[in-house]
Amino acid sequence: MSDGLGFGFGGVLRSALEAFGPLCVGIDPHDFLLQEWGLASSAAGVREFGLRTVEAAAGRAGIVKPQVAFFERFGSAGYAALEEVLAAARAAGIITIADAKRGDIDTSLAGYAEAWLTPGAPLEADAVTVNPFQGVGSLAAAMEYAADNGKGMFVLAATSNPEATEIQTAQVKRPDSTVSVSRAIIDDVSAFNAGRIDAGAAYAGAVGSIGVVLGATVDFAAQGVDVTAPKSPALPVLAPGFGHQGAQATRVRELFGALTPFTIVAESRSLLQAGPAGLAVAIDERAAELRAALV
Repeated sequence: MSDGLGFGFGGVLRSALEAFGPLCVGIDPHDFLLQEWGLASSAAGVREFGLRTVEAAAGRAGIVKPQVAFFERFGSAGYAALEEVLAAARAAGIITIADAKRGDIDTSLAGYAEAWLTPGAPLEADAVTVNPFQGVGSLAAAMEYAADNGKGMFVLAATSNPEATEIQTAQVKRPDSTVSVSRAIIDDVSAFNAGRIDAGAAYAGAVGSIGVVLGATVDFAAQGVDVTAPKSPALPVLAPGFGHQGAQATRVRELFGALTPFTIVAESRSLLQAGPAGLAVAIDERAAELRAALV
């Protein structure tokens, strides 16, 4: 997907947010949801689930986020189903974020980037989630590949699962300060984005190609994350944790502060439980609620 201006994923994201607001519909075909939708727990079932979700989201939300694990469990047939879902979303003009959370050394991660972010690839998505446990530096080649191809990445920084707190709040020594792991990841990603916008290419309101994942239920102050100051270029944020996980979508500005303009509000189960007959209405209502909250 192109923004038509050469500004890459950040420009594509800006256009989607302006047109539809920040709602991102998760495509998470849990077994209990497949059962509720009257679908089999199989590759055919997740394919149908994904295609119906894309159909309901088209024209109502600008972003969908398939959870790769729910497709991957069915092997090659599951991946074939995911390829169809991603292609359908692309044909509908919807941004796709493959929630794959890949992480590895630089050369291996570059291979993952080619799999998910190469234009025309079977698994082509607009962005992919990645895990920086081996250091944000290990993501460098993959981040460059994403930016060079007009694609995006979302780097896990402050996730809401309780098991992550000890690691994310651990302290990292920097030349002039000591910061939390979460803060260090955000700083490194922001520095990468700034490095991609040189003086000749800079423009007002630039948006980075690489973003971070910040859970909406995280206590950002306790994690050492500052949401009071805007980033330049603007930092895209993928924010799970709304809906079923407890965060209220109408509080997005209160929760994300200066990062709000490019914060993506991700919901899955709270919408998907409306079922195939009610999903379009549920998406419409949540999207309208979010747009009203951000006026």
